[in-house]
Amino acid sequence: MKLSTLLFFSILSILASCNGQTISSQNQSIPFKEINIKGDNVKELGSSIMVIYQDKKNNYWFGSWKTGVYKYDGKTLINYTTKHGLYTDRVDDIKEDESGNLYFSGMNPNATITRFDGKSFTNIKATPSNEWKLEANDLWLKNAYQDKQKVYRFDGNTLYELTLPKPPKLHNPFEVYSIYKDRKGNIWFGTNPVGVCRYDGKSFDWITEEDVTEFRNQGANGVRSMTEDKNGDFWFNTENRYSVYDSTTLKSNTFYTRHESIGSLDGKNTKGLNEYLSTVRDNENNLWFVTYRDGVWKYDGSKITHYPVQEQSTNIKLFSIYKDNNGDLWLGTHENGAYKFTGKTFEKFKP
Repeated sequence: MKLSTLLFFSILSILASCNGQTISSQNQSIPFKEINIKGDNVKELGSSIMVIYQDKKNNYWFGSWKTGVYKYDGKTLINYTTKHGLYTDRVDDIKEDESGNLYFSGMNPNATITRFDGKSFTNIKATPSNEWKLEANDLWLKNAYQDKQKVYRFDGNTLYELTLPKPPKLHNPFEVYSIYKDRKGNIWFGTNPVGVCRYDGKSFDWITEEDVTEFRNQGANGVRSMTEDKNGDFWFNTENRYSVYDSTTLKSNTFYTRHESIGSLDGKNTKGLNEYLSTVRDNENNLWFVTYRDGVWKYDGSKITHYPVQEQSTNIKLFSIYKDNNGDLWLGTHENGAYKFTGKTFEKFKP
């Protein structure tokens, strides 16, 4: 990824606007008037699809940075925006609780997310707190408002706005770009520009920025995606893998080791590194990496396969990759809607 691309993301973060209704800070939960709650039937997705999620009922949800969220049940595509009850038309994160309620978070200065119970929307105001806990059924959502160092934890009753502690000896302000729950139940936070943090319910451990990026002398792209592979090793931002240890087995102050792995996604050149924006492990334990302007790369543990994603012979700007309930892979893009993997290529989704 070139320096110009890194600058683009910085500018994008600054210019991204927030859309939503003002609500009283005295209220925890405010129902929105059910105006046209059925949403708008549409023929196609908007261009900016940044997050994709499939719920327990197998409905697909496509979150946009511009036009709210889209629901697709296999037959009908419905668009929900602020006029239907969403707090903001920018959706950065989608989560689902045990009861099937959906939660949407996006960039807004009022620390508010939206819950959808299948019939109506409810806006939930977060409570500032230092009550860090790690419960199995908690939902963790991104707080996309810039420079806040904050995340949301929802325990089913209360939405907490928590502030991540700063890493040792570093005092930079930072944002949380990604959240990941590992197999052991630990929560990881990918940040920009101070690295990645693991919270195990008792303490915070950091892998600093200099160890998760090869662009530390040219700015920082931030840790936008985290994945645990079949061996229990982790992948943060670069094509290096990290062995991570439990605090009970530590014999030193370092809780991880970094290993050279697949270089710059071609298996040969380790200097021309392409940082990725999103990664996922498929049902066959292959790792899939999404780059902003250079398509998708699959790593099977021994070799790399490249999948260009183009329109009119031009690489499109990719943002995220998602594995659905059936194991199928989807792409969210910055300007070109959503794509689905056919087994050979990624093709544009057309409902």
